Amino acid sequence: MTPEEFRRFGHALVDWIAEVRARVAAGESPVMSQVAPGWLKARLPAAPPERGEPFDVVVRDTRELLPPALSHFLHPSFFGYFPSNGELSSVLADLVATGLGQLGLNWASSPALTELEEVTTDWLRQMLGLSAAWHGVIHDTASTATLVALICAREHATGHAAVREGIQREPPLTVYASRYAHSSVDKAALLAGFGQAFLRYVDVDDAFALRPEALAAAIREDLAQGRRPACIIATVGTTTTTAVDPVRAVADIAAEHRVWLHVDAALAGSAMVLPEHRHLWNGVEQADSLVVNPHKWLGVAFDCSTYYVRDPEHLIRVMSSNPSYLQTAHDAEARNYRDWGVPLGRRFRAIKLWYVLRELGVAGLQARLRRDIDNARWLAGRVAEAPGWKLLAPVPLQTVCVRHEPGSVTGDDLDAHTLAWVGRINDSGKAYLTPAKLEGRWMVRVSIGALPTERAHVEALWALMQDAVAAT
Repeated sequence: MTPEEFRRFGHALVDWIAEVRARVAAGESPVMSQVAPGWLKARLPAAPPERGEPFDVVVRDTRELLPPALSHFLHPSFFGYFPSNGELSSVLADLVATGLGQLGLNWASSPALTELEEVTTDWLRQMLGLSAAWHGVIHDTASTATLVALICAREHATGHAAVREGIQREPPLTVYASRYAHSSVDKAALLAGFGQAFLRYVDVDDAFALRPEALAAAIREDLAQGRRPACIIATVGTTTTTAVDPVRAVADIAAEHRVWLHVDAALAGSAMVLPEHRHLWNGVEQADSLVVNPHKWLGVAFDCSTYYVRDPEHLIRVMSSNPSYLQTAHDAEARNYRDWGVPLGRRFRAIKLWYVLRELGVAGLQARLRRDIDNARWLAGRVAEAPGWKLLAPVPLQTVCVRHEPGSVTGDDLDAHTLAWVGRINDSGKAYLTPAKLEGRWMVRVSIGALPTERAHVEALWALMQDAVAAT
């Protein structure tokens, strides 16, 4: 493809993306794809083309074949999972990053990639109200950040012995997290070599947050059994309910036992851009590492997950590799982010964060977050006052957990009722909600935060919920 062809087809594809985004924002597309499994696969050749095809044919197929199989996290009636916002400015940034073909092997391979990442992660640090003791790096997702945190914790607990000898040694190392911690904790414990048998899920309180006394008891029990506590993960905004673990109390326990403390604030960390919400992670300055995902609630296009540490030298010692072919004369003067995570080659993710922060500014981001929190509080108020409806958890941020409990229906029958009415909504294409289990029973999460979602959309959802229950 020549630069002139790139310009022509690029214009056509940008125009098409803009059309799709306009239709989605206007609510003209189903929220989730309505096709059955195998729909797209059946319309694609089983083998690759022997010879290249005209690119206008590729553009045509993109426009015609993909849309029915697309689900829209950016739809104003998307209330599932978590916000996954892609401001159009960050979409352009992704195009620029890919188009420029930068590869972050070290500073010399792309000074722009490295230094923009250093600056933007520090901008975000300031926006979150964190001290200058924190240093950031951009990963793909919080799952990767959690894995890196557990590897750092492992080396902290063993005096860097595990990186030399492996962890088939005594005593066994243990990890602690709320039983409502993200599923990536379980995977990271496995991949970091702790073994899931040594991951301790700690009991929670009535607000579904980790109980410090239960954590302290679990650590005492492991110490009595000859095990070595290595890491505590405090969650600020659990996936199920956005419950907030008491970071300061957990940090005091971690300090007492000299245990690594990682704070998972993948979603809720965005709310710390609002000074009035920073109390939710009081004590965070005592942590060793933390993660916040700008690709969730801050509007940066997926993927962009920021991982912060207080001791970058420890991180570098754990993660670095220094083959001769990557050594340069500038290594002592500049940051080499390949030594801050798992991959050797790194994408130019920082430009997406840079574009969004410059386009919207702190005030623009704060206004949108406050809008979403206000909308969640409005919905929580309607649920709390409606007969037969129950609010199941506090609403500190933008997620509302609800259940409709008709009359004397309980147990499995209540689960069936819940899945029936939420399934009716999701199948309609008019909105999307995520069912989830809370204390062993199905409930429904309403996660508010898509870019175009306004009060009118939340009001329409509430009406749709009541209609779905009435028809079930």
